[in-house]
Amino acid sequence: MKLDEKILGNKRKDYLKWDEFFMGICKLASYRSKDPSTQVGACIVDKENRILSIGYNGTPNGFSDDNFPWERTGNNKNETKYPYVCHAELNAILNYRGSRKDLVGSKIYVDLFPCNECAKAIIQSGIKEIIYLSDKYNGTLENNASKHLLDTCKINYHQFKTTNKNEIIINFDEK
Repeated sequence: MKLDEKILGNKRKDYLKWDEFFMGICKLASYRSKDPSTQVGACIVDKENRILSIGYNGTPNGFSDDNFPWERTGNNKNETKYPYVCHAELNAILNYRGSRKDLVGSKIYVDLFPCNECAKAIIQSGIKEIIYLSDKYNGTLENNASKHLLDTCKINYHQFKTTNKNEIIINFDEK
């Protein structure tokens, strides 16, 4: 049976592309972060566009974020958030509960270009592509080290560009 050509092609035209969908998941995950200055989310996706894991920047399991310094500066580094917080990329890798081989060849969506420490974890996990939203630390020593690591290990990375929607509003009252 051949379908009438008039009924074909009537699907929605304003649906999210895969990159937009996964970056949206990444942004939504960032809202779980309790960091007052920087909220970052990450979403790892396999070759078939299935979500493998999600993470956001926050404290390690069992470490109370109520008794935690969230400041960016202090008298010494231990009075800041930096020695304690787990970045979104690392959390997404550590949150994954499947076989490590499933991460090989996957891609990670992240709000902020990965730091050099997260770049090492991405490389070791087998992730082969990074799609990032912002590169606000471009040109810093850590950012340059991250890019050098990724380039040397042939990990592809590019900035997310949308062709569809710049804003998605989630309304929990909507029916």
